[in-house]
Amino acid sequence: MDKLASSCFVQHGAPSQSLKLYGLQRPSTSLLTSGRRSVPILRCAAAAKETSVDDINGGDGFDFHCYLSANAKAVHDALDVALWGLRCPASLSASMRHSILAGGKRIRPVLAIAACQLVGGAAAAATPVACAVEMIHTASFIHDDMPCMDDDALRRGRPSNHVVFGEATALLAGDALLALAFEHVARGSTAAGVPADRTLRAVLELGSAGGPGGIAAGQVADMQGEGDPSARLPAMKYILVHKAARLVEAAAVSGAVVGGAGDADAERVRRYAHFLGILGQVVDDVLDVTATSEQLGKTAGKDAAAGKATYPRLLGLEGARAYAGELLAKAEAELDGFDAAPGSIWLYGLSCGL
Repeated sequence: MDKLASSCFVQHGAPSQSLKLYGLQRPSTSLLTSGRRSVPILRCAAAAKETSVDDINGGDGFDFHCYLSANAKAVHDALDVALWGLRCPASLSASMRHSILAGGKRIRPVLAIAACQLVGGAAAAATPVACAVEMIHTASFIHDDMPCMDDDALRRGRPSNHVVFGEATALLAGDALLALAFEHVARGSTAAGVPADRTLRAVLELGSAGGPGGIAAGQVADMQGEGDPSARLPAMKYILVHKAARLVEAAAVSGAVVGGAGDADAERVRRYAHFLGILGQVVDDVLDVTATSEQLGKTAGKDAAAGKATYPRLLGLEGARAYAGELLAKAEAELDGFDAAPGSIWLYGLSCGL
């Protein structure tokens, strides 16, 4: 999923490199034009790193890459603070920080911020939720990389957690991040002035995504299906909806909820994120076949080697690309009717970046 936004500058009429790579076609009309007004585009100069999040989020122009970079940095810094000075053994703290601060595009947490802004909330209100989403995601891939599961020695271009710290510490680091996620939402949302009922709804959403209604169920089904030549699309969809898409949904919905979204808007955001999450896995499946380990930052070809059910395997490479195009159109359709606020534009931009 971190590959979803690979260096896509959003500008009228300029197809992204990723769209070319995946074989998707951008609609002929600009994705940055709402039903009511057109949105000016701001191109970042070389000094974009010096631009503040407030400038990017509230300026008259807009640039997808700047928005992503500025908010991803803000989330990274907030995560650094959240994990600073933990009262635990140094090895556990180091193990947690090794994975949570390893980089990545931070697509899920920035999605939470964008969804919050989409419904009129402030980015600061969604930052605790954004950090919690990244903690849950990081915990899942620490466990996913372990020898008892996918047995992958590389993550985000660095040695996996268990390779550096050993299996026992890696397991406990994942557990600790999962628990810390909910503590951080409760404390951080209160400090940000988010009403308690909104915080509770966000906690419920995130808990559902991380447990038997989400990642855990998807991972078990994934392992049970390895090497099964009879695997079919319904089983594969169950795996990716639970293992991948559910947390993307939770990021967007929890961000919208803390921003004050009503039920109807929250469900529209959920549907958008659902399609986006499936699309992300289809793209990952295609890249597992077509990209190198250096490009991916993790071991390429492992899904095929393990006999996993993937979209290229069941639909063929071109069929998988065509399905990705369908998902892209469905995701974007859910944004119709929202004002062209920064959150809305970024969500459109994320779709372009796929």
